Amino acid sequence: MQRRNLLSFSRSVTNTLLNSTSPASSSSPSASLLLDSYCETDPHVDIYSNNRAIDSFIKSGSLVSALQLFEKMPMRDVVTWNMLINGYRQHDLPKQAFQFYNEMVFQGIRESSSTFSTVLSACSKAGLYHEGIQVHCRVIFLGFSSNLFVAGSLIDLYMQMEDCDIAFRLFCYLPARNLAIYNLVLRGLREFSRSEWLFTLYSTMKEECIEPNGLTFCYLIHRCGNGRFWDEGKQLHCYAFKIGWVEANLFAANALVDFYSACGNLIEAKKSFEAIRDEDVISWNSIVSVFAASGLLSDALELFARMQSWGKKPSIRSFVGFLNAASGFDNIIFGKQIHCHVVKLGFVFGSVHVESALINMYGKCGDIESSVSVFESVPKRTLEVCNSLMSSLLHCCVVEDVLEMFGLMVDEGIGVDGVSLSTALKASLVSGFGSLACCRLLHCCAIKSGFEFDTAVSCSLIDAYSKYGHVKFSRKIFEQLHSPNAICFTSIINGYARNGMGREGLEMLEIMTNKGLKPDRVTFLCILTGCSHSGLVEEGRSVFNSMKSVHGIRPDRQHYSCMVDLLGRAGLLDEAEDLLEQAPEKSDSVMCSSLLRSCRIHGNSVVGRRAAEALMELEPEDPAAFLQASSFYSEIGEPEISMQIREIAIARRMMTELGYSLIEVNCHC
Repeated sequence: MQRRNLLSFSRSVTNTLLNSTSPASSSSPSASLLLDSYCETDPHVDIYSNNRAIDSFIKSGSLVSALQLFEKMPMRDVVTWNMLINGYRQHDLPKQAFQFYNEMVFQGIRESSSTFSTVLSACSKAGLYHEGIQVHCRVIFLGFSSNLFVAGSLIDLYMQMEDCDIAFRLFCYLPARNLAIYNLVLRGLREFSRSEWLFTLYSTMKEECIEPNGLTFCYLIHRCGNGRFWDEGKQLHCYAFKIGWVEANLFAANALVDFYSACGNLIEAKKSFEAIRDEDVISWNSIVSVFAASGLLSDALELFARMQSWGKKPSIRSFVGFLNAASGFDNIIFGKQIHCHVVKLGFVFGSVHVESALINMYGKCGDIESSVSVFESVPKRTLEVCNSLMSSLLHCCVVEDVLEMFGLMVDEGIGVDGVSLSTALKASLVSGFGSLACCRLLHCCAIKSGFEFDTAVSCSLIDAYSKYGHVKFSRKIFEQLHSPNAICFTSIINGYARNGMGREGLEMLEIMTNKGLKPDRVTFLCILTGCSHSGLVEEGRSVFNSMKSVHGIRPDRQHYSCMVDLLGRAGLLDEAEDLLEQAPEKSDSVMCSSLLRSCRIHGNSVVGRRAAEALMELEPEDPAAFLQASSFYSEIGEPEISMQIREIAIARRMMTELGYSLIEVNCHC
């Protein structure tokens, strides 16, 4: 039967061909219709050729021509839509790209992995986070969750949203992972200072036999530098050198320079720089900024001159390093010289980093007028520039203008970030207009803008609430931090110390050291202050002795002052006086004043006399010192000496500055 049908079909074809060659049949309508059917264009071929034309238009930058051809096409496939969506994304039109995606879904075109990857990238770039979550729902619905390209775009979206937890969860759910996915997650964890996850992920990567590349080492080494993880950074250096990425990848080599400089080892930083075979402008600017940031201006300037003699042009990073060095050393003359050089090379306008560094330099050097002048001359007021001016105003104690600047940034739509909120909180603490209500308002702003877990903001909130006596709020903020660092621990310890909760501060110190975090001078100062306010003599003495023996930190004048105060409050005045004699800076009026106050409390006239005489010698123009000494002699029954001291103060026309206090009423927390 099939053979008969096949033969019949071949006969009909043969007859048709024979008839088509006959002149009589050339004008036959049926023959013409048959030939036309053979000449019909395949619609799939049309789509393919049009897609190629659209691709050419997009690559040449003619998005309008691509859109015109798209609208003329009678049929379109998923590739056509993908190219237009990607074209809008490439031309920095992410909202239009998402609108095209909506239209595509509305018309029933099923997405591909390329569609999701492109749309999610556009959402990340434009901050369309709500829309990105909607696309994530489509990804789950259509079963693309395990696709590596789509998963990578989703992870990047949630990293942009600063939601590391969901991003890491998406990563963990992937059945298979490649190097690109690992590098993407490592980059996000580095940016958000999730050190414990970063090293865990690196260990998992090695367990899965995925070889790291130069980018992997770049992310890991940078994080080691930011977190001062010396041992881990050295191990990474050895491994990267062993498999050849130090020589092969310039970014990894430059990351080593930054790592050693961040850890304070300039010798190793210079060795790492000299080991780079073909130093490019990045390497030169890196080492110049490192030496400048470390305060070695002569060495930095020498390298800067060598760099230019070798034909390497200085970049913004070098100038920012020099300006920061001028700020750190309060060297406004050097800062002005760099300013002139920056103007000469044309870096001053258009570079946010240079503008911010200039504003910061003048502010830190006390020239707030020049700082404001630079701010007013910038063509566009960016968030970074505004933050620099806020920091400068705070440094120069113009605190009311700091809060006014914060309000201006909100009103003009410039926006705020962690630096803005932290600076405003610090200003509110020292401002006469500061209050618990102001602190709560800024806390609400931090939550609303998504910076409640920012380290700087959290530390400022801990300080603010503890200053107003709400230590429970400070502790709650601290406990909400994902990975508190040494600064966070120091802030909560200071909060406890401020409110006389020295034992709780000691517990936090123990937790801190158990986590492998190293306390610094400020941490120990807060601990000793807490011990002093709580009367923990033995604990304070133990902490003070452990500073040098256990932690390698030599106590300075402030630590000695805390110990003198602690021993004096406990009535151990002879020991306090002996410790005062051992202090690195013997001529300290604060310690003498503290010792004299303790002598008045405990009625020790022998030590008190010596402390009073030393205090008046150290502060001959301070009315508070003379008033304290006069009161001491009056209390021990020597009114004649007390009156003599008062007469000396009057003769020198000393005026006691009037103090004032503020209270807040009807503030419900």
